[in-house]
Amino acid sequence: MSETGRKTAVISEEELENQKQFAQKVNSVISARYNKKPLACVITYGCQQNVADSEKIKGMLDEMGYDFTDNRLEAQLIIFNTCAVREHAEDRVFGNVGSLKTYKREHPDAVIALCGCMMQQKHIADKIKRSYPFVDLVFGTHVIHCLPELLYRAITGRKRVFEIPDMDGAIAEGIPVKRDNDAKAWLPIMYGCNNFCTYCIVPYVRGRERSRSLENIVSEFKELVSQGYKEITLLGQNVNSYGKDLIPQVSFAELLRTLNSLDGDFRIRFMTSHPKDCTKELIETMANCDKVAQHLHLPFQSGNNRVLKAMNRHYTREQYLELINYAKELMGDELSITSDIIVGFPGETYEEFKDTLSLVEEVKATSLFTFIYSPRKGTPAAEMDDPVPYEEKSRWFKELTDLQEKISASQMALHKDRVYKCYVYGKGKLNDNYVAARNDGNLIIEFEGDESLIGSFQKVKVIEPLTFVMRGELVKEK
Repeated sequence: MSETGRKTAVISEEELENQKQFAQKVNSVISARYNKKPLACVITYGCQQNVADSEKIKGMLDEMGYDFTDNRLEAQLIIFNTCAVREHAEDRVFGNVGSLKTYKREHPDAVIALCGCMMQQKHIADKIKRSYPFVDLVFGTHVIHCLPELLYRAITGRKRVFEIPDMDGAIAEGIPVKRDNDAKAWLPIMYGCNNFCTYCIVPYVRGRERSRSLENIVSEFKELVSQGYKEITLLGQNVNSYGKDLIPQVSFAELLRTLNSLDGDFRIRFMTSHPKDCTKELIETMANCDKVAQHLHLPFQSGNNRVLKAMNRHYTREQYLELINYAKELMGDELSITSDIIVGFPGETYEEFKDTLSLVEEVKATSLFTFIYSPRKGTPAAEMDDPVPYEEKSRWFKELTDLQEKISASQMALHKDRVYKCYVYGKGKLNDNYVAARNDGNLIIEFEGDESLIGSFQKVKVIEPLTFVMRGELVKEK
């Protein structure tokens, strides 16, 4: 139990200490086996939560004595952290794992491991066990903290290791993290999902919603700020549900206000929000907290109420627009809206899809993440009648993306000649001597500048708005 209490399970300190002892055992084995530090290659698919999980995996591997490489063909340990949200991601995993068959035959001591959302599905794990005999280790989303023990079993035993418990999940604190990026940090505040949208596999593979304690989040956030991170993104499958399982309950808006009050020069982002749990209190908090980015990623998925009900989304088009209009009223042009849309949900007609197009025109999002429906085995939508052929859905998809491209260009044009406080996060793509930055609304502005600016806030004036990026110039302080 945390200091505030909770309704969900927490991994005990004894178990975490046990894993540290296994980490030392792994270190002893690989030190005796190799003349120098062995290399690990961690390949990540999917969402930012998977990226955060991979950073924990790397943190544990670092403690076990591994160095890292991006080249899987020079690694002694290869881990695929998989995504189950769309079929395309699954196909890529199978293809990339299959390509390692020869490498494993030539390097029998190499360990090939699979983890993440795909592996939490029994039919996928069974396929790996049956068709990919050269895979040594498979583990699910709920036992990442057990990696030291699982890896020890894999490198010392003669049997393949499969650890995929069917459970709701728990909170494991204190796992070391090796972050991929020096400029921005991911900070998970909760795990799992209770929504059961009919098309989505996430609740089945990530378990029920469980929140980290306010104390632990604040502690990690302070540590990130002290390490120099200036852009910190709070993660959850549905951050708007944060704190409902804590005793006493803490709202997501309260968490944002608490973090906003901390000392330091930083910007807070968050994703992802669910419209059914998005409150006016949250929107007011965004508007009133100077360190909370005025960027709202609020997926609406469809603009038709019948389709939304079939998706089990628990809100209507009208309720969604009420939230968006309230946010625009409080934050005006400074607000950047992004969203997700599924095209061709089972049973959706073209007339219903046109309601999505009209909603896109009303919302005027900066950008959209658009996908053609991908059936997921084990979800209710996968059993629904789906008479519209993929080719027709592809035509709808193009109609949507063409419309949004025009809207994005017009939205970007509104920013010409404006000056923004931007966080410089990396090298630019428009020119070799450009760096890339994001303003408060998560819009990318590239400008001529030295790479020494990366990791700092700078004032940038927009010179030329393009469709998905803007060209700017550095505003030098007088």
